[in-house]
Amino acid sequence: MSVLLPVYNGEPYLAAALESILHQDYKHLEVIAIDDGSTDRSLEILETYRKGDGRLFILSRENRGLIATLNEGLALASGELVARMDADDVAYPSRISRQVALFEEEPRLALCGSGIDTLIGTRILRGKPSPIYRRESMRVLSMFFTLFLHSTVVYNRKAIPEDMLLYDPDYPHAEDFDLFRRIADCFPTAMIDEPLVAYRIHGDSVTSKHQRQMRQTHLKIVAENLERDGLFDDAGPLREIGAAVTTQTIAAVSEFMLSLERRICTSPAETRKAYEDGILCFFYFLYQMIVDEERPELTHDFLTRTGKWQLLRRRERYGLLAGVRAPWCSRLSMAATRKVDWLARYMQSVPAATILPQQGAV
Repeated sequence: MSVLLPVYNGEPYLAAALESILHQDYKHLEVIAIDDGSTDRSLEILETYRKGDGRLFILSRENRGLIATLNEGLALASGELVARMDADDVAYPSRISRQVALFEEEPRLALCGSGIDTLIGTRILRGKPSPIYRRESMRVLSMFFTLFLHSTVVYNRKAIPEDMLLYDPDYPHAEDFDLFRRIADCFPTAMIDEPLVAYRIHGDSVTSKHQRQMRQTHLKIVAENLERDGLFDDAGPLREIGAAVTTQTIAAVSEFMLSLERRICTSPAETRKAYEDGILCFFYFLYQMIVDEERPELTHDFLTRTGKWQLLRRRERYGLLAGVRAPWCSRLSMAATRKVDWLARYMQSVPAATILPQQGAV
């Protein structure tokens, strides 16, 4: 088993990530850590751990970006199974052994991910299973969203052709979405739907820094998937709203979504549910993208055109309805909603020290 760990300025959290991998209950590991031109103490931290554990291999060089680093790591890894790990997340002690056991049971399985807990500061919000991750649904779901959190996946090189197991630089900040959809389109994939990794939320993460471009690439991938699947000749409205959220692009994407729903109604019963689940997840993706524009009238227009008001919580609905006439009122309401949500998450969370491995885990 190889573990691929790209590192770029990971000093605040790198030790916890390394500890969690090196203290797995599955011991037959090589850890490929690539320092992608870090300007902090990341390389020093890596060198300290290498002195204590010969399973850690380090490559340090100039910055080339995440996609180049991932592909370089895949080329260096010698294991038939290759696990991904991020330098700011924490793997639970049985993560690798649980995934290895699944591949031993199902040698034809190409890709496996797991559920996550969410690590915010020194507290953890426990993840919950999702009913949408049925084996027969994975190919369709992979068309609409990234199936797994990147740092939970394990690839099976015996099942995935060498020329497929590469990240494509044409899909920046959604390279995992692209790779997962290509694999799931051809080979069986599986979700261990319980948390095996604690995913850390912080302002310096790649997702936080590059959210706009990530969303644009995400929309590009969904458009390509729908065109490839024969559902649309031209999924242009998805690309257009990625470029600019306007009254015109919202009108176009709303009609697009309604048309998509009508088309999947004629799908075979065994795939219709998967399409419905995927489309619903994609609706929430679009909704959040529009909400983040902080123009309540655009969000109101999208919900009205798609007929999806009933999917919102009551306090969100009231805030948006009021915001059409008084945008300041909506902004206050949404700010209050975020505070209430934060408080609810805090009350549902537990101290990280009660769950995480104790070797420098927080």
